[in-house]
Amino acid sequence: MAITKQFLKTRPVCKVTFTVPAKEATSVAVVGDFNNWATDGAELKKLKNGNFKGTFDVESGKAYEFRYIIDGDYANDEAADRYQWNEFAGTENSIVEA
Repeated sequence: MAITKQFLKTRPVCKVTFTVPAKEATSVAVVGDFNNWATDGAELKKLKNGNFKGTFDVESGKAYEFRYIIDGDYANDEAADRYQWNEFAGTENSIVEA
């Protein structure tokens, strides 16, 4: 898994690109604080090489909890900036700092 960030100079926005290698998966989505944990519009696009990829605009200067949903199962990203315990979920969530 990989996370890349591109900070815009003209606006306080960071373009965060999530890449998930999941050749056997049929669907991958990323949900988190930046999209209110909603799956609508959170689907990543499957590439020919089997990776799933998607870019989201987030406000820079903040940290966001997130997780992947791979064929219905939640997963963290080993490339996350850090992890944080979430009482509601009862588990650690990945954190991306924009």
